[in-house]
Amino acid sequence: MINSRILILDDESTLRTALFRMFDRKGYQVLTANKIEEAKLLTQSERPLDLAILDMNLPDGNGIEFMNHLKMQYPDCAVIILTGHATVETAVHATRQGAFQFLTKPFNLDELLILAEQVIAQKKGTAPLNLSDFVSATSTNVSNSSTSLSPASRNPRRDASKKYIFSHIIGESESIKNVLSLIEKVADTDSTVLITGESGTGKELMARAIHHNSGRARGPFIPINCGAIPSELLESELFGHVKGAFTGAIANRIGRFELADGGTIFLDEIGDLEPPLQVKILRALQERSFEPVGSTKTVSVNVRVIAATNINLEDAVERGRFREDLFYRLNVIPIAVPALRERKTDIPLLLKHFIESFNRSKNSSLSGLTEEAMDCMVTYRWPGNIRELENLVERLSILKGKGPVELVDLPLKYKNHKAQTSELEQIHMPLPTEGIDFNSAVDAYENALILKALEKTGWNRNQAANLLRLNRTTLVEKIKKKGLHPPAGTPDLEH
Repeated sequence: MINSRILILDDESTLRTALFRMFDRKGYQVLTANKIEEAKLLTQSERPLDLAILDMNLPDGNGIEFMNHLKMQYPDCAVIILTGHATVETAVHATRQGAFQFLTKPFNLDELLILAEQVIAQKKGTAPLNLSDFVSATSTNVSNSSTSLSPASRNPRRDASKKYIFSHIIGESESIKNVLSLIEKVADTDSTVLITGESGTGKELMARAIHHNSGRARGPFIPINCGAIPSELLESELFGHVKGAFTGAIANRIGRFELADGGTIFLDEIGDLEPPLQVKILRALQERSFEPVGSTKTVSVNVRVIAATNINLEDAVERGRFREDLFYRLNVIPIAVPALRERKTDIPLLLKHFIESFNRSKNSSLSGLTEEAMDCMVTYRWPGNIRELENLVERLSILKGKGPVELVDLPLKYKNHKAQTSELEQIHMPLPTEGIDFNSAVDAYENALILKALEKTGWNRNQAANLLRLNRTTLVEKIKKKGLHPPAGTPDLEH
């Protein structure tokens, strides 16, 4: 390992430094460059280069083009392409050009290290690595800081996992407490878990919490989004391939299942799998083995599977879009993550958490929200869930910058929601226990809205139509159809 050489080519100085330190501590000889021109000068040597980690977009060119140049000098050099703007087309192109792996920023440094160790071990023909020897960053931080352990904290993994759960999953609502309680119960088993919930609810965060609370916490956590990779590449991503398996397969490649050996693989958006791959996943779950693409050799792995989806898999089974046997194999322990609108008491806590986080990272100084702005946030339905909330706070930390966030600072759709809510609250329509006739209730509600608009404008149909955001002709037709008339003594303005 000491003689292995790695090239890191990226124009982000912070990332270059982090990667250099990580690989240098492991004993690699590390070369770093921020431009292709500099990288070409550094690699003018007869000494072999084992691995190149290349950014896709560089100030003086393209990482894939440089990869092709590099492979002419070092044909056996494995390449990992990094990019902050991944698309299906670039992933396909990079893979077909000979990239061993394609990673989207931001990525987990520990997982990159595991990938690099696997690549170099395979190239040198050494024994397969025991991935359970790699300690997650969370576990390492906690165990290294403990010079004297109490009986309750002699297990560094459990210390780390508790820290991981309670510092990353924010919430005190009953629904989120139930989820956390379930995670603690099932984490230390090896049972397959299916996490369901809308997009943006934090399903991957829950999966990581399960992993870090399990006996596999010292092993890798390998995520893959099954919906983000084209089907023609996904099988290779999952199970790997051998050299010559298809056009562009110029070297053997390890799949995510093998990378996760000794740890956990997280199959996000499992509902997007095509039927042929559903069969292969089912077999991998049943037998804990698979064949890489183009190989007849069976690879056995010790992997825990956590899957997630934002669609109703039972409905997909009924429609014939998802295999019933795979569904039951995945749905051993179901965990439903609540939508943000179902845990509204957590919204102030999440806002506080994100404000503090972005104050640090964006060098801003937001001091919270006014009562009116907070009320708007709590009553909003959050279709994008926590991800939408986080994005909003990041936007405010940049545009507002400092002081309290007021209602006027919020984007238009949030303010419009607040205005519409206020208008609706002005009309009280009690729901009796014996129920009501829906059509009659809707008709009465519509009548009330029209009458309020007409009364407010002195029965001026133009102005009333503007208030209700209707065409004047539409409003006039509704007034005639409903037989609405102004009160006695009120002038009927036909304009």
